[in-house]
Amino acid sequence: MASQRDIRRRIASVRNIRQITRAMQFVAASKLRRAQEATLAARPYSEALDEVLADLAAVLDQEHHPLLAGASGGKRIIVLVTTDRPLAGPLTSNIVRFTAREIVDHPGDVAVVTIGRKGRDAMRRTGVPIDAHFAGFGDRPAFADVLPLVRLVSEGYLNGEFGRVDVIYSHFVSTLVQRPTMAQLLPIVPTTDTSGIPGRQFIFEPSPAGVLERLLPRYVATRLYQAVLESKASEESSRMVAMKNATENAETLIEDLTLAYNKVRQANITREMIEIATGAQAH
Repeated sequence: MASQRDIRRRIASVRNIRQITRAMQFVAASKLRRAQEATLAARPYSEALDEVLADLAAVLDQEHHPLLAGASGGKRIIVLVTTDRPLAGPLTSNIVRFTAREIVDHPGDVAVVTIGRKGRDAMRRTGVPIDAHFAGFGDRPAFADVLPLVRLVSEGYLNGEFGRVDVIYSHFVSTLVQRPTMAQLLPIVPTTDTSGIPGRQFIFEPSPAGVLERLLPRYVATRLYQAVLESKASEESSRMVAMKNATENAETLIEDLTLAYNKVRQANITREMIEIATGAQAH
């Protein structure tokens, strides 16, 4: 049985850990609010771009822009968005497992472009080729941060190096739910939702092809930026929940150690009393 000194040391150590995890929980909660607001604010813009693209697709076809046309060759690229930092609960393992399953279920010439160190390290361990790596974009990702990545995938697709580009990220559903999601970036597939006004009823200036020429690169950038925002909100949410659980576990462990300490202390007191009584009888 551990001594009273050992148990006191363990209690002090666990209390220090509880203090750290509680502080990390509050920090993650603060960052989550900001990341959630940015994610929810960007969703309407992304959805509006989908609607405009669907309207253009009603009057144009794949011949009007190469980003709409399916490539005949080239390898498949998966843009994997993960976090740079640990202690985010099962978030990283879930999305890495989702990516590995996608690669195994659809074998072929596949490579990844990673955003975040956790995804890069996981792909290296599994032996998946990494074409490029981008460090995480910090606590406040900006639209300009994704532009180098947009140029990389767009130019690679246009010159025939890439035949298809997908993005895998953690979709922020709620504070407790973050769902690994895959979306096809290139070739661009317009939504089939026809609930809006048909595209032929719009007048495009200067022309539908001219609008499409400016819209498609912006569309790719917006989709990637939205994936980064969703992943950031998911990361902070998962970290907040993980730190909350760690804090609660530390409190439970402190209670158990305190109970064990009291039992050892009571046993020592009882033994000392017996020794005193025995000594008194001997005299």
